[in-house]
Amino acid sequence: MHPADPDVSRYTDHYFNRTKGVIGKFGDCTVTYAIFMRRPVVCAPRLALDWLQELTTARGAKVEVDLRYPEGKWVGAGEPIMYITGSFYHLVDLETIFLQKLGPACVAAYNAYTMCAEMPKTAFLAMDARHCAGAEMAEMMAYAASVGSGRAKRKLDAIGFIGNATHSTAHFFGRDQGMGTMPHALIGYAGSTLRAAEMYHETFPGEPMTVLVDFFAKEVADSLAVARRFPELASSGQLSIRLDTTGGRYVEGLDPQASYAVMERHAPESIRGYRTEEELRHLVGTGVSAAALFHVREKLDAAGFDKVRIVASSGFGPAKCRVMAEAGAPIDVVGSGSFLPSNWTETYATADIVEYDGVPRVKVGREFLHRNRSVKTPAL
Repeated sequence: MHPADPDVSRYTDHYFNRTKGVIGKFGDCTVTYAIFMRRPVVCAPRLALDWLQELTTARGAKVEVDLRYPEGKWVGAGEPIMYITGSFYHLVDLETIFLQKLGPACVAAYNAYTMCAEMPKTAFLAMDARHCAGAEMAEMMAYAASVGSGRAKRKLDAIGFIGNATHSTAHFFGRDQGMGTMPHALIGYAGSTLRAAEMYHETFPGEPMTVLVDFFAKEVADSLAVARRFPELASSGQLSIRLDTTGGRYVEGLDPQASYAVMERHAPESIRGYRTEEELRHLVGTGVSAAALFHVREKLDAAGFDKVRIVASSGFGPAKCRVMAEAGAPIDVVGSGSFLPSNWTETYATADIVEYDGVPRVKVGREFLHRNRSVKTPAL
């Protein structure tokens, strides 16, 4: 997951290996790197800096980090996040891996913050692990969600991310274990939504329970059946139903006309005026739309199950969260993996050397990276 010193040369860009060979032949110097990104981000540097410290310590080299933006701080496009000063010989081959650990985390933290800021009264659950390219990325994304969530909590008193789906990264959210109850596979195994809920309850008695209700396209009927079967859980707020309806169909009882009617009852202003095609899909389209959430909430409340909570998942990224917030959709918890960067080219962090033995020197066009030493550096 985290290349140790003997393995660095296998994972770094080879021209850095070549450069290290040249420095070894002609002599070392002290350099200062400026690290920046080309888009706004939320600073999430801890995993990268921990790795850098580990590697330079193993090499017996000293490194100075001038972190211009502390963890969780908003950083503008092109603004140096930090300056790193140390031996050119010991730093040159670490650039590739360091940037890999920094850029994606900063963008994911920005996305997580945006989602939590749009829906400050809604809890979020990080369900990104299955979408990650291996355990190292999963660790990076869970960390990023915790950083973005932390910013939203501090600035907006948002609920933010309350946990994630795997044990290995639960510590980023102050937990010992991951969260979650059942996947669609358990519904298929049980043969019915109600029987899956019964089996789960028998296996884990006394625990709160979240039940998927879209497997058989009977979101309303199955929600009510489960609530009637477990009235104590329903009345105490320990029962949740999770909507994860595919974008290929409408939630049970809805179609385009009925969806608009639901929105007219609950959030008429949200469907008046100009809306993009994507926004309309989030409001009145197929899948887990705002109309679907209001519709299921209506049915639960009418049957006396107003304490049953609704967990919504399926495509909840920054854009969908923004529309749901505008409509005031009744969501208690969002299960999301969509804070992961969707445009990977935006995650590219960049490093340029701006000083050689204390002498400012950078390639033409990057002069904006030169360090302003009058800026106070926050504590690491």
